[in-house]
Amino acid sequence: MASKNPTTVQEKLEYYGEQVLFASRWLLAPFYIGLAVSIGVLLVKFMAELLHLVTHAFTSTEGEVILGVLALVDLSLTGSLLIIVIFSGYENFVSKIDHSGHRDWPEWMGTIDFAALKLKLLSSIVAISAIQLLKKFMAIDKISEREIFWLVVIHVVFVVSSVLLALSDRIAHGHSKGHDAGNGGGGKPAEQSGPAKGH
Repeated sequence: MASKNPTTVQEKLEYYGEQVLFASRWLLAPFYIGLAVSIGVLLVKFMAELLHLVTHAFTSTEGEVILGVLALVDLSLTGSLLIIVIFSGYENFVSKIDHSGHRDWPEWMGTIDFAALKLKLLSSIVAISAIQLLKKFMAIDKISEREIFWLVVIHVVFVVSSVLLALSDRIAHGHSKGHDAGNGGGGKPAEQSGPAKGH
């Protein structure tokens, strides 16, 4: 890393290059703003589905009502997934958020690192996939066996992927803890007991 007071041409190029690279993280901010706007789009769709469900409550069958409720759950899970991505992604890659004045600030915000973010994302995707699969099962007489087969395969792939990712993170975490313990908890190596012989 270049010094804060560069003198040579090489140090100046390195210093200002690092400043530009570090500042480039702000280019991600519009992405998260766009995701926040997309939550509004989901809200419009949610209200439309809710209005349709309420206005047809007395004429719809039990299966149609369940499908409508599952659609609302699906939209809610997707919105929650976006919230996780927006706040965790912004704090991990752009800038820390000062939440000292927000008494309703959720405890998980600001504590999710990149590994935990991947697990939460995949868990949310598995839940959304399960809702989609359940919706198809509720209308199984209207879809083909081939479509059901591929939906089940895709859902199983998501589940297996989430399990493998969780196992790999746990193994990596356990390996790093064992490595730190082998080095004396990250401290100095153990000193030799007793005076050195032969001197």
